[in-house]
Amino acid sequence: MDEESREVVALSAAARRVLGVLVEKAKTTPDHYPLTLNAIVTASNQKSNRDPKMDLDEDQALLALDELKSVKAVREVQGNGRSIKYRHAAYEWMDIDGAESAVMTELLLRGPQTIGEIRTRASRMHPFADLASLQPVVDQLCGKALVEPMSPPGRGQMFTHTLYQNHEKQFLSARMEKRQASNAEHPNDVATVNSDTVEKLVLKLEEVTSRIDELEKRLAELES
Repeated sequence: MDEESREVVALSAAARRVLGVLVEKAKTTPDHYPLTLNAIVTASNQKSNRDPKMDLDEDQALLALDELKSVKAVREVQGNGRSIKYRHAAYEWMDIDGAESAVMTELLLRGPQTIGEIRTRASRMHPFADLASLQPVVDQLCGKALVEPMSPPGRGQMFTHTLYQNHEKQFLSARMEKRQASNAEHPNDVATVNSDTVEKLVLKLEEVTSRIDELEKRLAELES
């Protein structure tokens, strides 16, 4: 794919989770890949390696898969016993390699993170010996407009993917600005965040976004 002609497409929260799950499971459990719809739902809702927690049902997962198929990020394949299974096309869709896909997957599954957090978590899918080996990968993704920094360079700098929808970007930016303002006001204090409160707010936003997406799709079907 020509890097200059690539257009980064924003995805719904459910579609991002499903895409991340497909790439993750292809790397970590290849014997059970491609995935059935039931496996996708289970993996999307698992409690570990996910932030925020989600509770997708089969209908929501199917809508997410339809969204991903429409942008050619996912393919439907015939499994054993004629069951329908799904595989990702993330490498082609985003024009990324194995190392870059590991970073993107962790950002899709967990949201904004520091370089250190990305290395620790992405190493289960691709070996990163140290931060120095990871930095060029993050830089490459930034050059492809798939990743961007959320805070100034330095210790604790946060990075995120660019597949969020506009209202989600505004939410994340506001949260980051508030965090930076708090750090500037109390430079000698250790910044603390009520993670339970943040998780509830983000989860509520994801639920509202999913409902809006579903209503828009139904409206489009009625109008067609």
